[in-house]
Order: sequence, then C-alpha cells, then structure tokens
Amino acid sequence: MKPEIVCLMMSSLDGGLHPSKWTESPDGSRKEWSALYQQIHEELQGDAWIVGRVTMAEMAKGEPHPPQSAGSVERPNHFADRKANNYAIALDTSGKLHFTRADIDGDHIVVILGNTVPDSHLAELAADGISYVVSPSADIDLPAALDVLEKELGIRKLLLEGGAAINGAFFAADLIDELFLLVAPALDGSGGQPIVTFEGGLAGKTQLSLISAETKDNGAVALRYKVRTR
Repeated sequence: MKPEIVCLMMSSLDGGLHPSKWTESPDGSRKEWSALYQQIHEELQGDAWIVGRVTMAEMAKGEPHPPQSAGSVERPNHFADRKANNYAIALDTSGKLHFTRADIDGDHIVVILGNTVPDSHLAELAADGISYVVSPSADIDLPAALDVLEKELGIRKLLLEGGAAINGAFFAADLIDELFLLVAPALDGSGGQPIVTFEGGLAGKTQLSLISAETKDNGAVALRYKVRTR
C-alpha cells in the first residue's frame, strides 16, 4: 500500500517556484503568499511531507561528519522515531545531504536513499538521530519506499512539495492522488523551473480533473485537481 499523496505547490503565473524572484501586487506580497501556502499545508493535515535533495539542502545546511568508526549499520531501514507527530522526508539517492539536527521545525527527518550509499553515511544519519530507508536498487524505488513509510511509520497522507523533477517522477509513476496548486498574482520572468519536469513529457501518463477553483483574499487562486491514470 501507499499513502494518499497530495502534490502541493505554489507558483507565479509564469511558473516560477522561488518567491524571492517574483513581482508583488497591490493584492498581496511574497510574504503573504508564503503564509497562505503554509496555512494550506497545515489544513491538509498530512502525516508527512516529502521533497527532493536540492529542496531539502536549503534546510539541512550540514557538513559531512561521519563517525570515526561506522561499526555495524542497519540496512535497509533505520527508524530513530516511530511516534513522531509529523515527518519531513527527503529523497537523496547518493547520500549527499548532511544535517545539523534530527527535525525540521519539529518534524522528524527521514531520508530515502539508493542502495549504493556507503555505511559511513548511514552511520552519520543514525548518530544524528535521523531515520532512513535504503532502496533495494541504486535508484530510488518510489513505490517500495512509500510502502515502507506506510507500514513502518503509519504515514497515511503525504504532501509532495517538489522540486520539479521529483514531482515529475511521482506523476509518471502514477503515485499522486491530487494536485493542489496555489497560483500567486505575480511574475517571475527568470525562466525558472516549472512545477513539474519529466524527460519525454507526461503525455499519455496522467490526466487531471478539476475539483475546485477558489480565489483568496490576497489575489492568489487555489486550484485543486484529481489526478487520474490514463
């Protein structure tokens, strides 16, 4: 089984994902739109949220610090906290993320890795009080990882929050149940990444059915779509 997965994203009208590059409007500011995104994140009541390595690196900010002796490490899984209220999950195929704490704003960190990651990195994560799941393959097997998260940690609802390549991989694998897109009345103009990228495109892989479209007080529009397999 897998958790229910909601892809929650916020973008400018031209698809930019980084509010620091956006214009502002008389109806709202970048700060207000970010606050609205956080409000929706909380209202969706997910058990966990998941991002890719690049996005998590902006929050992790650690340097490599493997223990002097790795000793015996647990494979494929290690769970430092099975009773957390919420989980912050990162996909990190090659083990490039390093952390300074075991949580992000109180949400316990879980890292999903490929099976070529060295024992020294797993020992570092375990010593930092961080949970991890090692995929059975060099590339991350998303369905297998999601099954572990549901069975071992009781994650029933997962918020997928980018970046674009991770979103695309989930869409292509038919793992997403709903897309919730918050569009701010702003322009980026920098030619930044869209909310979803996938090599070869997603034509023929999925289709969207509108659930609702709601305007917000600060000029943003909240769009919800059911994701259906073609």
